[in-house]
Amino acid sequence: MRYLPLTPEDRQDMLSTIGAASIDDLFVDVPREVQLDGPIRDLPMHAGEMAVEAHMKGLAKRNHAAGDMPFFLGAGAYRHHVPASVDHIIQRGEFLTAYTPYQPEIAQGTLQTLFEFQTQVARLFGVDVANASMYDGSTACWEAITMARRITKRGKAVLSSGLHPHYVSVAHTMAHFTKDQLDHRAPELTAATDSDDLFDRIDDDTSCVVVQYPDILGRIADMSALAEKAHAHKALLIAVVTEPVALGAIQAPGAMGADIVVGEGQSLGVGLQFGGPYVGLFGCKQKYVRQMPGRLCGETVDANGKRGFVLTLSTREQHIRREKATSNICTNSGLCALAFTAHMTLLGEKGLRELAMLNHKKAVAAAGKLSRVPGISLMNTSYFNEFTLIVDKDTRPLVRKLADQRILAGVSLGRLYPEESGLAHGLIVAVTETTSDADVDQLVEALEGELS
Repeated sequence: MRYLPLTPEDRQDMLSTIGAASIDDLFVDVPREVQLDGPIRDLPMHAGEMAVEAHMKGLAKRNHAAGDMPFFLGAGAYRHHVPASVDHIIQRGEFLTAYTPYQPEIAQGTLQTLFEFQTQVARLFGVDVANASMYDGSTACWEAITMARRITKRGKAVLSSGLHPHYVSVAHTMAHFTKDQLDHRAPELTAATDSDDLFDRIDDDTSCVVVQYPDILGRIADMSALAEKAHAHKALLIAVVTEPVALGAIQAPGAMGADIVVGEGQSLGVGLQFGGPYVGLFGCKQKYVRQMPGRLCGETVDANGKRGFVLTLSTREQHIRREKATSNICTNSGLCALAFTAHMTLLGEKGLRELAMLNHKKAVAAAGKLSRVPGISLMNTSYFNEFTLIVDKDTRPLVRKLADQRILAGVSLGRLYPEESGLAHGLIVAVTETTSDADVDQLVEALEGELS
């Protein structure tokens, strides 16, 4: 039986309220040439179940998984080894949900894992408090910018040129509706970060300064002085971490004065998954906790004095805050947060530090080999497991040629910044514990062949 909750009169009333004459008026911004005028062409109207399964398996075989070939992609999504026990834990029936539980009396296990997740993120970021996760790093970054606006009552955000361009794009999309002013410039292929430039751009209208750590080119900067400058103008410093494994080796942003720290948790427990779902990380200083978006799990005691866990802060639009909510984010990435927590728990502090140092050691060895290839130079003087190479030719066709040889050589800056011709010779290369010496040797040999 079909569920049709609205009558034609209901639909017409809704259209009249928003000033639309028909449903078609809702799609006027979609170009006519991309609108469907009937069923999808070249798609059969029906097929048997076995035929559909065979067809879909054939399509799936055209994909190449990260482990099928030498893999050097990064730029915000990283290949790390995820222990099999992580998948075993998240597949358990009591955990297998992506949603935050509303009934604590039947969801103590899930709430406790989210409480542990918050503790791990807060300690990793060096902040006082963290929420129960967000959708991904890019939306967490934007939520941090709007949080800074609420705190400072200002509408100008200064974005580092080293901030991931996809994060910048999300911020611009949302700022279109909030009218926030975003001060951003494209990066330059230099070993130095843009800290000095950021200093000059901070003024008394600035709500926040947003810095990625390490940045999109793999560079690492001490943010302490930048935090002092921002605070002198009563602005906030927001640090963005797209590779949390790095924090096993480098100083936490909170220790350098960051007021809000956000990031992407995909590296720990989640896997690449062809681009998602991922898990956003969000932490801040205690004094800003009531302006933090999302949800907070807290520890309490029940009527009998027994330890228990509940949602303590949930300032979203569905609850009592309504239109005064700090965020319209309606859930958290609960299952991905559980995977993050399981992986972090298995590693422990010692294991995370060892993993981080292994990543860095392998990256240093790879950078040394690659920089000796004629026509290639290493841009970075500091990096964790990701660095930028400057190549004598446009790296976009180069990356495609190597992909045809079943080597995923890295991310071309020309792809990330298609309008910036000066960046076309940059190649971002990521090396993790999953990268073998043979993988690096294959990449070196292929580059030598293409650049000779």
